[in-house]
Amino acid sequence: MKRFIGLLAAFIVLVCCDSHQPVSVDVPARPTGQEDAVLMTAPAIDTVRVGFIGLGMRGTGAVYRFLHIPGAVVAAICDVEPGRVEKVRERLEKAGHTDVRSYAGTEDSWKQLCEQEDLDLVYVVTDWKNHARMGVYAMEQGKHVAIEVPAAMTLDEIWSLVNTSERTRKHCMQLENCVYDFFELTTLNMAQKGLFGEILHVEGSYIHNLEEFWGEYWNNWRLDYNKEFRGDIYPTHGLGPACQLLDIHRGDRMKTLVAMDTKAVTGPKLVEKYTGEKCEEFKNADHTLTMISTEKGKTIMIQHNVMTPRPYSRMYQLTGTEGFANKYPVQQYCFRPGEQLSEIDADYENLDAHRAVPAEVKDRLMEEYKHPIHKEIEEVARKVGGHGGMDYVMDYRLIYCLRNGLPLDMDVYDLAEWCCLPELTRISLENGNMPVMVPDFTRGAWNKVQGYRHAF
Repeated sequence: MKRFIGLLAAFIVLVCCDSHQPVSVDVPARPTGQEDAVLMTAPAIDTVRVGFIGLGMRGTGAVYRFLHIPGAVVAAICDVEPGRVEKVRERLEKAGHTDVRSYAGTEDSWKQLCEQEDLDLVYVVTDWKNHARMGVYAMEQGKHVAIEVPAAMTLDEIWSLVNTSERTRKHCMQLENCVYDFFELTTLNMAQKGLFGEILHVEGSYIHNLEEFWGEYWNNWRLDYNKEFRGDIYPTHGLGPACQLLDIHRGDRMKTLVAMDTKAVTGPKLVEKYTGEKCEEFKNADHTLTMISTEKGKTIMIQHNVMTPRPYSRMYQLTGTEGFANKYPVQQYCFRPGEQLSEIDADYENLDAHRAVPAEVKDRLMEEYKHPIHKEIEEVARKVGGHGGMDYVMDYRLIYCLRNGLPLDMDVYDLAEWCCLPELTRISLENGNMPVMVPDFTRGAWNKVQGYRHAF
């Protein structure tokens, strides 16, 4: 009897322990003959001929930005609505670009653009639902591809992009502009030079009340997506800069995540407002919170809120052993007393770890540690614009790397890691906030490179 009770107790303990194990997510084996794409390069292209799919809010601006990028040529444009194509084509012709091919009229017109033989890069700026399949098709047609955020919404879509990029050896970059923000990029440079010590915790978010924009999305696709899917469906603006700070898949990797959310209050009201129909079910919350742990014991917190009247924020916050940085609601740095600032302000006796450095010291730090990319093109970036210039920096760097045969600033694994939250957070939420394992999209190559760096 004693033995039976002991065995029963052991069984109960085992079951209880197993119930707290993270939810496992399959990692498909790399197909035979396929290699990882860490630091992958492709032959240099002197003049990059670009085709654009999607001419809505983001696509039109991208086309016009590319007219200012050295070594890039707008070669083709496409949209499901012929009127948009004609409007952009007329403006291009007025600017002297008369040899741009146009594709429109059907939902498959984009395939014709991808099949155009003299294109080097396909730039995808459509609704989220079409991003991944367009990216896969473009690479299969021998083109590099750049895809707006999020580039994929499911793990199946992510793996299709990863496998296609690895197999074709074509670049697949996600168009995450926030990693090129002037504060973010400067702070990354400071971090890489050791000013914050070892970075332990990073925060990011997409908090943006979209009240004035919901009606601008073609066929109401963005609101529909929020209605049908639960989780952090738009994580990349916050997660991208966080992952670069922590050298994700360049010496560390995301390991486990847990998600929590509020109830949906605003979403159903929006559906009723824009459709005139009563909304019986709205899956996505007003606010979603995700905590992530890494292989090397670091943490990330990501938030998503496009519903409530809060000031815009991407958070962007880091905590290191020797310092702290924060962008929202105010830009500030804080450091442990030491030598970090000796070259910035030798007479800084009031430095302590309880308050941010004065504004003038912050400004000197940002000037001293301005990233080489910004030193090169800041003036023209601010002039051309696109979210204050960071869109231009993003496009410039993409073309620069392609022209010089360099690894891209953001590779297909960055795309995968930053896009996995929609499905992984859904799994966590639907299983009572259970921890979920984050797949190793590099399939063992995450520690191959030590430290994130831009290529020059």
